[in-house]
Parts: sequence; structure tokens; C-alpha cells
Amino acid sequence: MSGGHGGIEGSNKRVALLISVLALFLAFSETLGKAAQTDAIGANVEASNQWAFFQARTIRGTVLKTADEVIALLPPGPNQDAVQAKRAEWAKTMARWDSEPATGEGRKELSEKAKVAQENRDLSLHRYHHYELASAAFQIGIVLASAEVITGIVALVFAGGLLGIAGAVMLGFGFFAPHALHLF
Repeated sequence: MSGGHGGIEGSNKRVALLISVLALFLAFSETLGKAAQTDAIGANVEASNQWAFFQARTIRGTVLKTADEVIALLPPGPNQDAVQAKRAEWAKTMARWDSEPATGEGRKELSEKAKVAQENRDLSLHRYHHYELASAAFQIGIVLASAEVITGIVALVFAGGLLGIAGAVMLGFGFFAPHALHLF
């Protein structure tokens, strides 16, 4: 009597071990997925901020350029030296707003910062999508392996294990090579 029963117990222990391993990897993929999602949101906010600053610099530059062009069309007057000094000051300001490597606040530098933030966002989103697929595979694998305990259909354990392997592969792609597979 204990021989046959021991076989079932041994099988259930192996299934329980598989479920535990799948749950462990599920925890990893969920944690990494949340971190990637948070990183993507942060990078998106950073990109938006940099583009907003870029646009503000563009608007201010356009206002100065327009004022300079209007003054250039006026006939010379009694304060011509003061007008020319102001125009020269505006030209320096517009040049500084276009590129200011010392502070990183010129339009050129702001544009580069925004593009880097967008690349970081996209990388985090690629990772996130891989982790989400890995989590789904682990969850379905857990369900299938659990169903084997109730039904005794051994194929469910194998299907659960294969989904676990697929989840581990997706987890690996998300962590090591998020650009290797283009999912979304």
C-alpha cells in the first residue's frame, strides 16, 4: 500500500518543487518588470522636461530674433550706438541659448539630453514587455503544474515546465538583450 502511495507523494513533491521554482522566477520577473516600468516613467518625464526647456529656449530665441530683425529694418537714429550694442548683446544671448556646453542648457545640449532620456525610456519599455511575457509564462506554468496534482495528467507538468523555460528565456532576453526581440 505504501509503495503506490509513495510514488504519488514523490510525484507531488516534484510538482511542488517545480511550482516553487516557477513562483521564484515569477517573483523575479514581477520585480524586474515593476523596476523597468518605473524607470520608463522616470525617463519619459525627464525627456518631457528637457523638450519643454528646449521649446522655451526656442520661443525666447524667436522673440529676440524677431525684435532684432525689426530693429534692423528701422532707419538709423540718434541712439544708433546703443541700438547696435543691444543687438550685439542679443546675438550673444541667442548664440548661448543655441549652444551652452558649460551649463548644458543650450538648445543643442537640451535636445541631446532629451534624446538620451527617450532612448532610456525605450530600453526600459523593451525590458518591461519581456518581463511581462515572462511573468505570464510563469503564471500559466504554475496553473498547469497545479492542475496536474488534481487531475493526474502528467502532460500538464511538462507543459508547465516548458512554459517555465519559455519564461526564463524571456526573463533572460529582458535582462541581457532587450533589443534582440522586437515584441511591441
